[in-house]
Amino acid sequence: MTPEHVITKPVVAAVAAHAARGVTGVVRLEPGVAGLVGSVARTARQRFKGLDPVPTEGVRVRVENQVWVEVDVVTSAVDQAVAVARAVQRAVSRAITDATGLPVAAVAVFVLDIELS
Repeated sequence: MTPEHVITKPVVAAVAAHAARGVTGVVRLEPGVAGLVGSVARTARQRFKGLDPVPTEGVRVRVENQVWVEVDVVTSAVDQAVAVARAVQRAVSRAITDATGLPVAAVAVFVLDIELS
């Protein structure tokens, strides 16, 4: 009998956040208002359980048979926002599949700001 593995949304979100931050042109992930509320609640739950919170701000995940991801980014003005968003989609999709084996249905990237400096 093979052991069953459960992959939770925070794990998938952490993988996605790490992959997105590694894309050239991404200055940072930027949570919206809903993301901030969710992040505070998630961090509190993790600390209550004695766990170190993983950085998932700016990432929302839905997991069923497939994974749907939304990523909020701030890009550099030096890079084209569309090219950066496409690179984030590819990097996040590949990282989730490689790390979890779960198929990714969609990665939506929202460019919330473009940093000039």
